[in-house]
Amino acid sequence: MPTDAYFYEPRNGHGLAHDPFNAIVGPRPIGWVSTRDAGGVLNLAPYSFFNAFNYTPPIIGFASLGHKDTLRNIEATGEFAWNLVTRPLAEAMNATCASVPPEVDEFALAGLTAVPSRLIGVPRVGESPVSFECRLTQIVQLQSAAGAKLGTWLTLGEVVAVHIDKALLKDGVYDTAAAHPVVRGGGPADYFEIGAGQLFRMTRPG
Repeated sequence: MPTDAYFYEPRNGHGLAHDPFNAIVGPRPIGWVSTRDAGGVLNLAPYSFFNAFNYTPPIIGFASLGHKDTLRNIEATGEFAWNLVTRPLAEAMNATCASVPPEVDEFALAGLTAVPSRLIGVPRVGESPVSFECRLTQIVQLQSAAGAKLGTWLTLGEVVAVHIDKALLKDGVYDTAAAHPVVRGGGPADYFEIGAGQLFRMTRPG
């Protein structure tokens, strides 16, 4: 049990060199989300507030801090794709973080290939070994405990199609480490790569 804990109330500030919240809740999967606006212009952007929220049907979600292009595109079309970020794609993912006008295609900006999806009109990242095709289920504007509306929107989507590089399937089991996924850390520039060295196994009781 810790005997010397650092305590703070977020509403009063953390008093540290960098907000520890993101570092504590992490590393986190990256929501590398591709969308298309109503006029056909493509968008690709990473979101560090991302995760899976339901198993059947599979539902994933990400939070947009601000009403950004990705959110507007999903509102307009009801579709998006999620693309796995791997270590070889880390620099390309970082390039898609750039703050550019809505008419700029981040696929082209990062030198990535837009591959047509099967069930939705939004393309996937061709270089990514795993992609989900998603249809919008909900957009929820977050609010504080006091009920104040925040400038953050949680977008949830049902995964209607899955693409997996067959090299990542070992005897019918998806090999997480073999993909070398990149996850977001908490520092200003911290990321982690998942590999076989981090693997350990536990069987659920009962």
